[in-house]
Amino acid sequence: MLSINDLSLQYGAKHLFRNVSVQVHPGDRVGLVGVNGAGKSTLLRIMCGEQETDPGIVNRASWFSVAYLPQEMGLELADRTLYAEAESAFADVLAAQEELEEIGARLAGLDEADPELPALLERQGELQHMLDGHDVFRIRPEIERVLFGLGFSRADLERRVADFSGGWIMRLLLARLLLQKPSLLLLDEPTNHLDLDSLTWLEEFLQQYSGAMVIISHDRVFLDRVTNVTWELSLGRLTVYKGNYSRYLEEKEQRLQLERAAYENQQALIRQTERFITRFRSKSTKARQVQSRVKMLEKMERIELSESEQTIRFTFPPAAPSGRDVLQLDGVRKEYSGKEVFSGLSFSLQRGDKLAVVGVNGAGKSTLLRILAGQEEAEGRIRIGHNVIRSYFGQHQARELPGELTVFDTVYNAAADMTMTRVRSLLGAFLFSGDEVEKKVAVLSGGEKSRVALARMLVQPANLMLLDEPTNHLDISSQEVLQEALAQYGGTIIVVSHNRSFANGFVNRVLEIRNGRATLYEGNVDDYLARRRQEEADQAADAPAGEKRNAGGGQAMDRKTLRRERARLRQQLGVRLGPWKKKSSDAERKIEELEERKAELERLMADPELYNDQQRWSETSREYGRLERHLERAYAVWEDAQEK
Repeated sequence: MLSINDLSLQYGAKHLFRNVSVQVHPGDRVGLVGVNGAGKSTLLRIMCGEQETDPGIVNRASWFSVAYLPQEMGLELADRTLYAEAESAFADVLAAQEELEEIGARLAGLDEADPELPALLERQGELQHMLDGHDVFRIRPEIERVLFGLGFSRADLERRVADFSGGWIMRLLLARLLLQKPSLLLLDEPTNHLDLDSLTWLEEFLQQYSGAMVIISHDRVFLDRVTNVTWELSLGRLTVYKGNYSRYLEEKEQRLQLERAAYENQQALIRQTERFITRFRSKSTKARQVQSRVKMLEKMERIELSESEQTIRFTFPPAAPSGRDVLQLDGVRKEYSGKEVFSGLSFSLQRGDKLAVVGVNGAGKSTLLRILAGQEEAEGRIRIGHNVIRSYFGQHQARELPGELTVFDTVYNAAADMTMTRVRSLLGAFLFSGDEVEKKVAVLSGGEKSRVALARMLVQPANLMLLDEPTNHLDISSQEVLQEALAQYGGTIIVVSHNRSFANGFVNRVLEIRNGRATLYEGNVDDYLARRRQEEADQAADAPAGEKRNAGGGQAMDRKTLRRERARLRQQLGVRLGPWKKKSSDAERKIEELEERKAELERLMADPELYNDQQRWSETSREYGRLERHLERAYAVWEDAQEK
């Protein structure tokens, strides 16, 4: 489908890629991993053609489409509504449908002798072929399904795009990409702006997606649930592992053990050879042997150890313990410009509680943290306990950093009784190593500034930590350093995070804000999600039972009557559904035949020899394109029959 051949890229002395060759096959769901700065985002930009390379490096079939979601928006959107922007994913289909209708109207007014007729009929055929597999009447339901799944409401559909914040616009860009249904999705941190509900929806959508994908994400749970292949970028080289992220970790450890053994054996050989050279260099009788060993060392391909994961451990500076009761909220209410965010919030925390606050975007999670940090006012009663020392990290605190200071000075000046070595160690865990700690804050990127702001907050003694999305700009190894420190922390924590694997490592309570009300759950985020699923299942199970209880004016049917009634309904249903069942089974057989042929073609396309025969490759790619259109049409027929 797409291949990269012998890609090399160097910035100054740093080799970002060294002879990287890899292929994306049909059905590949790739998790792209590596330390920050390894080149993950650059590789995605090269794959989509946004960053140019030499001709022949990146190859893809003519029918193969690619869509790319960057980490941050770098384009101007048209001044139109949310729905219109999402609908632009179907611009070609809608334009073809409109032209087809115009041609139909013109043909209705022509007679058989009209000279325009042949050209119009030919164009009509082209448009009908283009629209094969596309049902324009299903476009709006599909747009709404994706937008609502990503957290937009029906009221949002007619809002102007310019009215949305950057995070919501990134959701819109993601929605537009998903609606395009490209052959290959390239997603760079797609979960950064999602809440738990929309994240769960995206997981389910991608699990059912028929195309291929390459995903960069710092959410281990997301990668485990969505991917089946892992690409690791390390020291400029790309290694392919079969399986999701957890499987990759297992295989990587096995490879590292072999790599370490080979490295140590080679180092022993080098030391032994160098000792021989040093010992006999001046002896003429050994000159030939010495020269032979010198050449051997020069030609030897040195084994490089892979970049090691962070092994830094961090502990928070000690703070005086708070009282047993840390905070108490009673009937807290917040509104902005007359619009209520939440009301009636009541809960309490005791020393050692570690609370995750969850809810859809806009529910008021960040607002609640700002209120608890004393940065905003609210109605109701908030009682802060005895000797509570608060420390707060917000999503926009990076703007407050002094630009004239270095990274090191910014953190060291805020640290209490921490040695320079410990501060450097912490900055290393947060991806600032070597000379990078001497950079001025003013020249840092937004993500780098956010990491500095987080590090500065963590070195200040506190017994109540308020953390709003602390992992947004951390890689997985840095998250693990922070997660372990928070798990060992003896104080109280309130955290807002969409990253389940991170929060699961230390929280013991979950506060859900939904529809302006708060509900407290015991356990971690997985426990909360399991409880939510059970509650939804119970509600779904209760609905039919309620209908049965109310049937017949509140009188329950006896079993014999109920069996007869069910039999009668089954018979009626059989008569009505018979034609649709046949249509469904016919479509299933057709799908099975097409899928078998598709699998044959995919095996053929995985053979590099195919690309040496231009005519054979062209015929194969055309047939594959036709098969995909026929499959899409067959699935549409099957889905329609199933719905009936």
